[in-house]
Amino acid sequence: MSQKVPRNVVIVYADDLGFGDLSCYGSHQISTPYIDRLCENGLKFTNAYSTCAVCTPSRYSILTGCYPFRNKEAHILPGDASCIIGPKTDTIAKAFKRVGYHTGAIGKWHLGLSDGSSPIDWNKEINYTPLDCGFDESFIFPATADRVPCVYLEGRSVVNLDPDDPIEVSYAKECPFEDISTCHKNPELLKMHSSKGHDMSIINGIGRIGYMRGGEKAVWKDEELGETFLNRACKFVNDCHENDQPFFLYYALHQPHVPRVPAPRFLGATKLGVRGDVIVEMDWCVGEFMKELERLGILDETMIIFSSDNGPVLDDGYRDRAYELTGTHRPSGPLRGGKYSKFDGGTRIPFIVSCPGIVHKGVSQALVSQVDLFTSFASALGYEFAEDAAADSQDVYEALIGEDPVGRKELMVEDVGCGKMLRRGNWAYLSPSEGSPFMADVSIETGVSKDPQLYNMEYDIGQQQNIAYAYPKVVCEMEARIQEIMKSERTRT
Repeated sequence: MSQKVPRNVVIVYADDLGFGDLSCYGSHQISTPYIDRLCENGLKFTNAYSTCAVCTPSRYSILTGCYPFRNKEAHILPGDASCIIGPKTDTIAKAFKRVGYHTGAIGKWHLGLSDGSSPIDWNKEINYTPLDCGFDESFIFPATADRVPCVYLEGRSVVNLDPDDPIEVSYAKECPFEDISTCHKNPELLKMHSSKGHDMSIINGIGRIGYMRGGEKAVWKDEELGETFLNRACKFVNDCHENDQPFFLYYALHQPHVPRVPAPRFLGATKLGVRGDVIVEMDWCVGEFMKELERLGILDETMIIFSSDNGPVLDDGYRDRAYELTGTHRPSGPLRGGKYSKFDGGTRIPFIVSCPGIVHKGVSQALVSQVDLFTSFASALGYEFAEDAAADSQDVYEALIGEDPVGRKELMVEDVGCGKMLRRGNWAYLSPSEGSPFMADVSIETGVSKDPQLYNMEYDIGQQQNIAYAYPKVVCEMEARIQEIMKSERTRT
């Protein structure tokens, strides 16, 4: 094992958390003291990006080291999709595992399950899970909290499944199950109403995407999701500590994704409604996890990377008053756009590295992408991977530990429609694409335009002044580079 990498590494991955949602990133309406503590003991990055403005593609990239466009299945998946990480695909978990780390995946998965040879039978062992992607252990839910099936999966099996109450799942347009409650048939059962979609099965009084029948004892309680995943993360590190095993943990939080149902103790924790409350709950989960590492005496030998899969959204399908109660809080901070968007609000995300022995603490302006974590750790660990693996992952380990203030030369991201943005130095170039400039149902600017857009991020972080007309040479060079990347087999050097 390399002496360069800490004994333990944890990626804590939030869901739909914006650049401005944490007090350490400037929020005055939401207090996040535990995540702030990560900043105090490490580096806060201000130029870090996910690879896409929606979740599944970003999660694919962070685990595989590949841009989403390289996999045509890397888009928002239904809850019964097959896994989009193939058996021959190398992953960051496989890299850690092969050099002696015990690996675990806990929380939201949303990368598909099964090998695709047949529809998933939720009542039997599933033949392809995170265990086949490099993880020794996994405790997850299959997709998102707003999609069925609303169950936990440990290893290959649904937790608490009653064989006499089998689970059936469907993503058909019309409900195939006559004996279940649905939003249109039983609106009186709803305790949270839909603003868009999320109007199929009713589970725990909340409308979901997709239809589910059976599995009553296996269904999660929404208000217990955060603590359930926290407890499993703590169990994982305890077991590793007892067995004297270094570990890599991918701890994928479900907050603040919809439906936002905080534990009762966090209701009213902010004045921003349940969206603010679940962010406080998320911060508490991070704090409790850190306390457990501290109790075990291993916090000082554990690197924690905290980030988010994409930018924020207020109304994302439920009428929870997040938009009405946001007040002066700006989830994207100074950035324009949010989840789904090609503007920086879609992919420029909080990114914090708390590392034992880090010399240069504080703020880093280094340009880094989540896709880089694979190669950065693999290189530092001395792990040799195939030439066609981690196609777009660059070694920025020196930037992660504060010894390189620059990071990448360039990076590319995608919006929900696969439109491309290229960031190079202070330039942010948005390639022309078709579509609406505004998503009315979520009140977010998309950044989509038939015209090229160029912004100088040093002087215009809010991307208000398109200066493409003034720099035609830069526009041509950056568009040509995007096309070159799209045709390439890899950008990793």
